[in-house]
Amino acid sequence: MNVEKIRQYLSRPLVAAGVGFLLGLLIGLPVLGWGIFPVEWTDAAPVHLRQDLKTDYLRMAIQAYSVDQDSQLALQRWQELGPDAQTILDSLATDPKLAAKDIVAFRGIVLAGQVLLPTGIAPQSTQAGQESALPLPTSQQPSAEAPAAAAGLTNWLVLLGVFCLLTLIIGGALFYILVIRKRKISTDTVGGQTLPKQAEQAYYEEGQSPPIAQFMTTYMLGDDLYDDSFSIDSPTGEFLGECGVGISDTIGVGEPKKVAAVEVWLFDKNDIQTITKVLMSEHAYNDPNIRQRLLSKGEPVMVRPNESILLETATLQLEARVIDLGYGQGALPQNSFFERLTLELAVWPRGEGQR
Repeated sequence: MNVEKIRQYLSRPLVAAGVGFLLGLLIGLPVLGWGIFPVEWTDAAPVHLRQDLKTDYLRMAIQAYSVDQDSQLALQRWQELGPDAQTILDSLATDPKLAAKDIVAFRGIVLAGQVLLPTGIAPQSTQAGQESALPLPTSQQPSAEAPAAAAGLTNWLVLLGVFCLLTLIIGGALFYILVIRKRKISTDTVGGQTLPKQAEQAYYEEGQSPPIAQFMTTYMLGDDLYDDSFSIDSPTGEFLGECGVGISDTIGVGEPKKVAAVEVWLFDKNDIQTITKVLMSEHAYNDPNIRQRLLSKGEPVMVRPNESILLETATLQLEARVIDLGYGQGALPQNSFFERLTLELAVWPRGEGQR
């Protein structure tokens, strides 16, 4: 697929929105979230450590108790290891870095009373297989880190839900602005005038085969994002190409944009290039500088009421007919920018649409 075809696909709002969403996910999660700004955990409880680090922690707790003889602190450190504490203590029974008497003393302290795990519900049995009725000291109450971790997870889930909701709202708004609103045939009023009803009628000469695709598109002053595109399909549903109309050039400064030229394009899946013609206002067409500047975009054509502009590719033929034309008024030169412009786009297989 060449660059021109890719550009035409990306000009479709839904395709562009999908590509933007995927790129946002790729950049936001792997690159920013995991690569450049990864989550860094701090102040983790001993229960969350690796098994080897838990062993080191309990070894240091035993050594500390042999020095300070603080039974309450020893119980707290034992409790913070969670359900693996008994297994780790058993594994240290023959540790050469610890004195046997220190291990026995520490074991006696932690098994002398009822030792609760961080969840505060699962008791450890005593060496004799019985539970002690001694109350747990105030300093040994279940750690608040587990509820804090759960609250943190809940906050992340809430943020993720809010982000998804905002994405849906923004996506829906963009879909309405870029697709639904632009597809409305202009039966609205512009400057107190109603656009002609003939803009709603299919157009082809008597005896001529009907087009395989027919579209109506309207630009109105103030639609600074005007860029309509349409898919061309065969009667059997086969994709044949695309066509569309978009802003090509403006004149003057300020808002809204003063559109002096639009470009009509035709993409044929069986052709290597996209055909484009630039429909220019009377002033723009008669200005040699503007014409020269827009020549690179396509063949210049001056817009006239009921004018038909022909675009041909390898297998398709498009006729763009000017249904309605109105120039804006103001300080700019006369007939220099459009107030409204309605075009009918009719597509035939090449050779069948000639008049």
